[in-house]
Amino acid sequence: MEQLIHLFKEHTGHEPVLCQAITGSGSNRQYYRLTDAEGEALIGVVGTSREENHAFIYLSRHFHEKGLPVPEVVAVSDDELRYLQRDLGHRSLFDAIRQGRESGGHYDARECELLCRTIALLPDLQMRGAEGLDFAQCYPQAEMDETNVMFDLNYFKYCFLKTQNVDFHEMRLEEDFRQMARDITESKAQTFLYRDFQARNVMLDDKENPWFIDFQGGRRGPLQYDLASFLWQASARYPQELREQLIDVYLQSLRRYTEVDEAQFRQRLRLFVLFRLLQVLGAYGFRGYFERKKHFIDSIPPALDNLRALLAEGACPYPHLRQVLCALTESLPCREAESRGTGVSGTSTQGKAAGEASPLSVRIFSFSYKKGIPEDESGNGGGYVFDCRSTHNPGRYEPYKQLTGLDEPVIRFLEDDGEILTFLESVFRLADAHVERYIQRGFTDLMFSFGCTGGQHRSVYCAQHLAEHLHQKYGIEVRLFHREQNIRQTFSRH
Repeated sequence: MEQLIHLFKEHTGHEPVLCQAITGSGSNRQYYRLTDAEGEALIGVVGTSREENHAFIYLSRHFHEKGLPVPEVVAVSDDELRYLQRDLGHRSLFDAIRQGRESGGHYDARECELLCRTIALLPDLQMRGAEGLDFAQCYPQAEMDETNVMFDLNYFKYCFLKTQNVDFHEMRLEEDFRQMARDITESKAQTFLYRDFQARNVMLDDKENPWFIDFQGGRRGPLQYDLASFLWQASARYPQELREQLIDVYLQSLRRYTEVDEAQFRQRLRLFVLFRLLQVLGAYGFRGYFERKKHFIDSIPPALDNLRALLAEGACPYPHLRQVLCALTESLPCREAESRGTGVSGTSTQGKAAGEASPLSVRIFSFSYKKGIPEDESGNGGGYVFDCRSTHNPGRYEPYKQLTGLDEPVIRFLEDDGEILTFLESVFRLADAHVERYIQRGFTDLMFSFGCTGGQHRSVYCAQHLAEHLHQKYGIEVRLFHREQNIRQTFSRH
């Protein structure tokens, strides 16, 4: 914080009289409003990733030079871990359309006007913003590719689909996923993909003009992705009539830059809507069912309603995926999160049935390799040991050194980075197969251990999430030991 104040003083010539912490988004950056004696304010940002900060600073300056509505970066520290930007105020588009969202999609004329203003500006960022843009400066990569798409599709498979006990053929689904990834990335247009275009990332000034923030994850990519992200966000519940109006406004604005084959554009848009719905269901499954966060569980039914409507239009051209999604939407009622057998706790009745009579007890440890691998006192040899040290370590950064993998800032850091989620996908798959086999054979003991450098961040996160996953899915007893924190927790049989 002292370094941020020093940067403010260097830029303005005087120290701020007021420093207020601002609640950030899901990223690992910290935001502060620094105000001088005249009441003029700047937003100070402290980030843990130089590469991510560099991407935002570069993109913001490039877009500002193009005359696009983004916050101007006015000062940057030498190490690029801190910077100052213009203050866009306190009010986001998300706040401004709250009434329409909370009323279940009944947006009034003023809210519709704000949405139209916002969507009309999107092509400016995508098209004019891409002119002369050095995509090599983007973070963590220059363009959206098949690997990105496959990651999100597998996220959906492991974090949502598999929790529903819907039968599917692994290889056929994989073939459909790979074809979908090829179809999504077939366009090589030189356009900017915002990637996180949503109402929370649009600020409104005093005249209710929209300004764009949090585009540091942007890269080269297809136009339809951002439009699908914005219009089919589950919690917004935009009525189809309003969606059509906003698509028309978007296309009218896009035609200022290029000719548009509307039929072809809309056909590809449906593909991206399908992809985005699978993306968000994966995220809702992980945050809701595994992390037990009610907000995400509540978002699942409207997302499934969007998916049902899309399937009714024949928008899924992949045979086995369509079969699986139809089975999925038929098995879950509309807008009833509790019908799945989950409350706020995220406990599955299907999981209960799977492990209810099982004598199996699973022990899970987090530990520091510096202090040795945990001993197996059962005499069975120790089970699985997973090395988490290949993933990005939040312990390298000052804001997280006193925290653990149980704390929200560390959780956000690890999940935004994404490496830990890929790591856990493989772990969950292996653990599920082993647990199911042990249950079938009537075994009573199984052990998993996660190690990292200090046994504080990555290993704790992984051990906690595997424990919750196995207990939620199979209803078995899970005993969790965070050895270096001296924390023990028991998840009893359902």
